[in-house]
Amino acid sequence: MVKDVIANMNLYMDKSIESLRKEYQRVRTGRASTSLLDEVKVDFYGTPSPISQVATLSVPEARTINIQPWEPKMIQVIEKAIMNANLGLTPANDGKVIRLNLPPLTEERRKDIVKQLKRDAEEAKVALRNIRREAIDALKKLEKDKQISEDELKRAEKDVQDFTNSHVAKVDEVQVHKEKEVMEV
Repeated sequence: MVKDVIANMNLYMDKSIESLRKEYQRVRTGRASTSLLDEVKVDFYGTPSPISQVATLSVPEARTINIQPWEPKMIQVIEKAIMNANLGLTPANDGKVIRLNLPPLTEERRKDIVKQLKRDAEEAKVALRNIRREAIDALKKLEKDKQISEDELKRAEKDVQDFTNSHVAKVDEVQVHKEKEVMEV
């Protein structure tokens, strides 16, 4: 039973870290990445669809994203969706391909992005602490119900804390890596 609680906690903590990584993928750095457009939905025959399902996305240069719609009439729809997404990017098209040119980030904007990264990392750490608390509560309930001994509870609480510390370290590692990427000129 203790192993189940710890395994469950570990699974949720891994999901929290994966969620943070996905959130960081959407953060704009100095380089173009098609993941910037992951959350942008376009109206495709009445169905909100990701841009990647209605067009081919490519990164021909470090600061350019090309979007080639499969149907020419989708150009205006895609441009409108990008403008409405508030990405700070202005699409330009030549009738066949939409180009997104990413302007270089200013030093001030980089610092703002780093602040946001720190806030996101702190939210992930709070989520980890909440998962730890739930696991410890579940262990205490097992001990109260006489399913585990007091010694087993203490050992399990130490294991829970060790897992939590290792996951917090992973969050810090992910954050530092992304900060370096953002601050890179």
